[in-house]
This record gives sequence, C-alpha cells and structure tokens, in this order.
Amino acid sequence: MQQIFDFFLDPYREATMISILLEVVVFIFGILSVYYSKKENILVYPTGLIATVLTVYLLYKAGYYGDMMMNFYYSVMSIYGWWNWSRKRDGEYVVPITRTNFREKIIGFGLFLLTMLVTYGVYRAFGREIEAANYIDIFTSGVFFTAMWYMAIKKLENWTLWIFADLITVPLYAYRGLGMLSLQYVIFTILAIQGYIVWKKSLNKGHVTA
Repeated sequence: MQQIFDFFLDPYREATMISILLEVVVFIFGILSVYYSKKENILVYPTGLIATVLTVYLLYKAGYYGDMMMNFYYSVMSIYGWWNWSRKRDGEYVVPITRTNFREKIIGFGLFLLTMLVTYGVYRAFGREIEAANYIDIFTSGVFFTAMWYMAIKKLENWTLWIFADLITVPLYAYRGLGMLSLQYVIFTILAIQGYIVWKKSLNKGHVTA
C-alpha cells in the first residue's frame, strides 16, 4: 500500500505549492468537462478551457511539448466547439448528435496525420531528443485532436477515439511518474465509455437524426 502512495506522492515532493494547486484544479475541471460532454451540456467547454489552458502551462514547465501542444489545440477547438454547440435556429439547437459520414472520416484522418506532423515538429523545434514515449505521445496527440474535432461537431465516434487514446495514455503517464494524471485518465476512460453509451442510446431512440 505504501508503494502505491509513494507512486502518487513522490513526483510532488519537490513541486511548488502553486504547481500542486494548479494540477488539482486541472484534475477537477478536466473530469467535469468530460462529465458535461457525456450529458451533452454546453458547460463542457468553459470547464474544459480552464483545464486545458492551465495544462499548457504545467506541461511547458515539465518539458512535455507534445502534450503541451495538444492541450493548446484543445483550447482552440474548445472555443470552436463552444460556438458550434451554442448555435440555435428558431430557438432550437442546430447541431445534433450524429455519426460521421465518409467525408468527415477522411477529414478526421487528415487531422490525425497533420497533428502528428505538427507535434513532431514542436519536439524538433525545442531541440528535444525524441524517445519511444515521445512517439507514443505524438500518436495519441493525433488521436486526441481528431476526437476533439468530432466532439465539437457532435459525432458519436469521438467517444471511440477518446477511449482508445485514454487507454494508451494511462500507462504512459504512469511510466513518466505522473500518477495524478494517470489516475485522471483512468477516470476519463470510464466517463468516455459512459458517454458513448449515452450518446448511442440517444441515436437509437431517434432523439436526433443521423
């Protein structure tokens, strides 16, 4: 049991109080964001923005530039998603939950490749040696950004991508000694599975049109 506590606490023994507090805020608001996304609630975006903006700062300090870039993308995409989810016509929201069509799958794959290239370029620009864990980071960055775009346009497949990338990220952060973030992604995975089930039921009930 002590080893488990040490795993979560050791990385924070030399951390500043402000860094610890910021990570706690990120932890809370990140989970709230996924929870609100599952509920198809517009609060997914303001809570998500708080988490991603603070995470950009924390990851920059830690030197994890791929993850930092990914959270910067999240912040930008959150602003777009916030606008898109808020649009109304005749008092009704105009963006329903749907499945991706062929064109959106192609665009998603293009975003996946482009994000990996940009993330790789960020590592090179900062002069960092790219290790095996960084290549995993680059790959998940592409998956996460595509998932973020699919969520912004309310596509069911966003949850599939979140689940896939979350499952990769849990051991990645554990390997890096970031126990709190690893735990956060375990919770993200559980919420993403629930989100997929809720959104799929909404489609099956004909709540929205595909």
